[in-house]
Amino acid sequence: MNRIEFIAATAIILFVSFMLGWFANWLVHRFSRVSKADIGELEKMAQALHEAEELRDQAITYLEQRETELANHISQTEAELKAAMDGLRNARQESEDLRAYIEKANSNA
Repeated sequence: MNRIEFIAATAIILFVSFMLGWFANWLVHRFSRVSKADIGELEKMAQALHEAEELRDQAITYLEQRETELANHISQTEAELKAAMDGLRNARQESEDLRAYIEKANSNA
């Protein structure tokens, strides 16, 4: 086999390899092509996902707002409870003072 024949055989082998690769690529793309129905379904799913994310964000915002309201309500209730307990403590102290005064007045009389 001389030089010219070797070059021609190599060129033919490379060309055939190129054509087989191109044909395999064409087959892969032909069979893996996405249909319009699939694209439509994917768009519906994307829209549904977007709506679900919006609903989730709204729910999170509502829960945060509600949590803030409840925390404020708890702090107000605790403040009212503390004030009531202070008032009750003062009333008990005053009652004890009056009781001691009355007992002292009765014992002197």
